[in-house]
Amino acid sequence: MKRIVVALGGNALQKPEEPPTAENQLKNAEITAGHLAKIIAGGYQVAITHGNGPQIGRIMLQNEAAKDITPPMPMDVCGAMSQGMIGYHIQQSLGKKLLEIGMYKPVATVITQVVVDEKDKAFENPTKPVGPFYTEKEAKRLQKEKGYIMKEDANRGWRRVVPSPIPMEIAEIEVIKRLLDSDVVVIAVGGGGIPVIKDEKGNLKGVEAVIDKDYASTKLAQDLDADLLMILTAVDGVCINFGKPNERKLGRVTTTELEEYKKEGHFASGSMLPKVDAAIEFVKSKRGRKAIITSLEKAIQGLEGEVGTVITEEGYDEGICCCRCANSG
Repeated sequence: MKRIVVALGGNALQKPEEPPTAENQLKNAEITAGHLAKIIAGGYQVAITHGNGPQIGRIMLQNEAAKDITPPMPMDVCGAMSQGMIGYHIQQSLGKKLLEIGMYKPVATVITQVVVDEKDKAFENPTKPVGPFYTEKEAKRLQKEKGYIMKEDANRGWRRVVPSPIPMEIAEIEVIKRLLDSDVVVIAVGGGGIPVIKDEKGNLKGVEAVIDKDYASTKLAQDLDADLLMILTAVDGVCINFGKPNERKLGRVTTTELEEYKKEGHFASGSMLPKVDAAIEFVKSKRGRKAIITSLEKAIQGLEGEVGTVITEEGYDEGICCCRCANSG
């Protein structure tokens, strides 16, 4: 049975035009679960990861609004809250959709800690904006009272910025492996995982940081020895010359070709670049691995090779040539 890690983008749980209510999140989780159920029904062993940007932002906003009534929770705790909330919605929805197609398969969420290096250079230069926008006056107050690092964000206001370190180790990896080996669908490393550091005794301690969910998904896929990493996002595939008259979707592409496009500056750091980097890292980590980047709605077609961007190593499949000649979009 092939093992897949499916990384869900933010559109899997929240639509920009909808109010961010629990009801809407559950509704969107059920739509997402319908697509996931079809993958599972295809005979794949599946681990699911997801983002948590909007959800953890709202949790932090609620903490700030209620600070005069109850002490706000630190970021690692907020991350755990978001993992539990999102995991609950996905596992409930997926269990329902699996039963609808006549499958009984247990689904479980693992609240996942991800170890980072406390000497990671990201801690020296926090750059990841989190939480709500503030006025300059409010930002300076937070800097003084809480020691937050606040930066102006694209003329939209001031936001707190935190480090985004590289994931080094998934603390609950053995639990996740055992669940998968027991034919349980696992939801793990939500939002990139709860960032923790490890002391010399092996004890874990939460830190104020945000781990990129695509990099964490790659780490999980590597540790699980997955055959495929599927990154589901808002678009059908990776494009070069995005937004220009000569925009072109990439079909089948090798890591070498994708790295060339990256050097040419085709992928934006805030959107497609982390996904491209994650796919390259996973595919290059072991011979025979493959990554697919496509939309949630076309996940099944992506698995069948009909749509999306399929990333392999050079020479992995004789039937696959580079996308410069294989696919004109």
